[in-house]
Amino acid sequence: MGLRFLKIAVVYLVIGALLGFTMGITQKFVLMPVHAHVLLLGWASLGLAGLVYHLYPAASTTRLARFHFWLHNIGLPLFMVGLGLVLTGNESMLPLVIVSSIAVIVGLLLFAANVLLNIKPPVPAA
Repeated sequence: MGLRFLKIAVVYLVIGALLGFTMGITQKFVLMPVHAHVLLLGWASLGLAGLVYHLYPAASTTRLARFHFWLHNIGLPLFMVGLGLVLTGNESMLPLVIVSSIAVIVGLLLFAANVLLNIKPPVPAA
């Protein structure tokens, strides 16, 4: 599961970088919040979760980890598309932004629960 999180995080890194590059070239920065969210919730958050799951494999095999992965990776793209549409004037997409951001937050709460419940300190060698 850790590698799955790391690989999808790299996809978000590329998307965020390309969006930033495009905004810089065109000098149109209306999508700056989308750029920031893709990099923070996609690249940084999922990359760190991947490292946590890689270092603590017991946490990576739980249902919490699987639900976190799917809620985050279904919610985040919908959230970003909806946010981009709202920022460019399509206010009717606000319900999509709300529902999809709730999915991401629930995924993050599941990650927090997984860390708190399933990551234990190492047992000292005898």
